[in-house]
Amino acid sequence: MQVKNINRTKIIATIGPASSSPEMIRKIVDAGMNACRLNFSHVDHSTATNIINEINKINSEILFPITLIADIQGPKLRVGNMGKDGVKLKSNSLVIITSKEIEGSEKSFTLRYPAISKDLKPNEHILLDDGKMEVKITRVINDTDVEAEIIRGGILHSNKGFNLPNSNVSLPALTEKDLKDIEFAISSDVDWIAMSFVRKPEDIIQLREIIKKSGKDIRIIAKIEKPEAINNIDEIIEVTDAIMIARGDLGIEMPLQALPILQKNIIQKCITLAKPVIVATQMMESMMTNTMPSRAEVNDVANAVTDGADAVMLSGETSVGQYPVETVSTMLKIICDVELDERPYLKGAIPKSEIAVPILYEVCYMASRVSKFMNAKGIIVMTSTGASAFQISSFRPKSYIFVFTNNRKLLRMLSLVWGIRGFYYDKYISTDQTICDTIDIVKEMKIVSPGDTIIHTASMPIERRGRTNTLRISVVE
Repeated sequence: MQVKNINRTKIIATIGPASSSPEMIRKIVDAGMNACRLNFSHVDHSTATNIINEINKINSEILFPITLIADIQGPKLRVGNMGKDGVKLKSNSLVIITSKEIEGSEKSFTLRYPAISKDLKPNEHILLDDGKMEVKITRVINDTDVEAEIIRGGILHSNKGFNLPNSNVSLPALTEKDLKDIEFAISSDVDWIAMSFVRKPEDIIQLREIIKKSGKDIRIIAKIEKPEAINNIDEIIEVTDAIMIARGDLGIEMPLQALPILQKNIIQKCITLAKPVIVATQMMESMMTNTMPSRAEVNDVANAVTDGADAVMLSGETSVGQYPVETVSTMLKIICDVELDERPYLKGAIPKSEIAVPILYEVCYMASRVSKFMNAKGIIVMTSTGASAFQISSFRPKSYIFVFTNNRKLLRMLSLVWGIRGFYYDKYISTDQTICDTIDIVKEMKIVSPGDTIIHTASMPIERRGRTNTLRISVVE
């Protein structure tokens, strides 16, 4: 078997009504999807089960598995009933906003937020429908109602989202719906759970405890979309397994012009700490209705790749867009072309001579460094936990990263991580035999050729499957 594309930056595609049939899922996999996202803001458990079953079936047939991400909704704030055609809000007029369920009018409407009078203060702002409309609180009336001035008007429709950029939101990190969705995700043995509207590290710890009690190995993605998360970003990165820069809500609650530098800074922080980082939202938005992206969108994807993002994500483009397969295919072309350049490579934190570092870190750094100077074709990582795979990936070597493990769940999970292609291997007879076996496997795939240099990282003695402590250089015969 010959491998066609080994893109380092992975593609996450959201599967929805436009792409949920078995035939469409397979086409999207063939087009280049590495990770399948289930958005529980929209998908029900029955539909999700069908998608998961199809992905599992595909994974039993293909070489490199597709990872499964369950993206839970979180405390998403919604507008109440605004009638069939919505209600026009007039700028500079006053309106009563209530937490009680009423039919909205230009004089009053509902925001489904029980603590509205408690959490909102005069002069704080509410952004409606992705920031298209804006109101400013003028006074708190009672336990359920506040008065607001309409700063920017427009037509407000039922169930649209709203944001509270200046307010301290007292809602719990996990809603009742989230807890049910998490239970479903755990029972379905997904690989990652993405937690929406993370505000502080304790939110991640709460989800971690739920997963831990289940006994499953499911990793956590913290979605960064609130100003509070930016304020606590270092602590959140420390406790989570991966980060998603969710630019939709983040772009509403933060100044738009702040997003590019925030994105670059968060990517660099994650690379330094060997935590996967995803860039998400509106990457190829115009392809929801067009067969080609805009030039700005091409540059957006390219910038995420050159900055070193582990993955770029498609949302509506593949879930409800008209051209899901073409969108994934086009994104893959952009990634592969950009990765011909030098800019996506050789990142990560260089060990400082005066600071003691773990053996794992030093071995992985040296593997990356040696691969550069010897122009190695690949780095072969033997791992049972994935720790060395994450660490080597963080250095963004130009050499291919091939991970060999006897843990099939880990193989699926690593499909999200930059540069990694995984192979199932469970022999571990001896160090020499294992090294020969792994080289033969990538050689059969026509990924390497005779004369190519290969770097191995492993634990010795290899049959004990301990912590990585060995670096070895081989030449393909």
